[in-house]
Amino acid sequence: MLVLLPPSETKATGGDGAPLDLDLLARPELNPVRAKLVDALVDLAGDVPASLAVLGLSGRQEAEVARNAELRTAPTRPALERYTGVLYDNLDLKTLTRAERARADRRLAVASALFGIVHGGDPIPAYRLSGGSVLPATGPLGALWRPVLTPVLADTPVVDLRSAPYSSLAKIPHAITVRVVTEDPDGRRQAVSHFNKAHKGLLARAIVQSRAEVKSPRSLVRIAAAAGLRLEPTGELALDLVV
Repeated sequence: MLVLLPPSETKATGGDGAPLDLDLLARPELNPVRAKLVDALVDLAGDVPASLAVLGLSGRQEAEVARNAELRTAPTRPALERYTGVLYDNLDLKTLTRAERARADRRLAVASALFGIVHGGDPIPAYRLSGGSVLPATGPLGALWRPVLTPVLADTPVVDLRSAPYSSLAKIPHAITVRVVTEDPDGRRQAVSHFNKAHKGLLARAIVQSRAEVKSPRSLVRIAAAAGLRLEPTGELALDLVV
C-alpha cells in the first residue's frame, strides 16, 4: 500500500546527492512529462519577473526562481528530507529507527507538481512549483498530469492524504481516503484546516512505525489505534481521523 502525502511549498536547501537524474526516480513512465516540466521551469527562470508572476511569488522570493534555474545542476537529497513544514515535522524522520526509515522510503510517496509523484528515497533538488500553477509552455498541470499519472496509479493500492490542488493531478477512485475532523459534544464533525497536515504527519509516522502492512481500511484503523489515533470508517474506502 502506497501512502500518498501532499508536498510542501517550502523545501530544505542543499543536499549531498548528485544532480537530478530522472532515471533514478521511481515510476519511469512519468519521465517524459517530468523532463518537459523541468525544461519549462528552467526556461521560465530566465525571466525573473515572469517567473514570480506565474508562480505567485513576491519580489522577496527571487531565490525560489534561482532554485528553478539550477534544477539540472543543484544537489539532490531524498524526497522525504527535501519537503519541510508541519506534516514533515510530525513525521519526524530523524527519530525513526533504521527499519522504520526503510519502511518510510518504501511505503511513503509525495505528490509533486513537478515530478507527478516521488517515492520517499527518490533524490530530488529543491524547486518551486505548485499544483495550481499554469506554466506558459505547458498549460494547466492537471491537464498535463492526469492522462499519464492516473493510469500509473490505477493498479497501485493507495492511502490518499493529498490536498485538493494535488488531488486534481490524478484521479484515484480506488484509494482509501482520510479526512481530518473535530467532533463536538453532539457528535457533529467538522473538517480541520489549520492542523490538518500535522495530524496527517502523525498518521504517516504511525504507518511506518508499524510492522503491519496496510491492506484495507480496517487494518489502517488498527495501525492508527496502536499509535493512539482515532480513525473511524465513514464509507467503504473513507475514514475520518478524529482529533
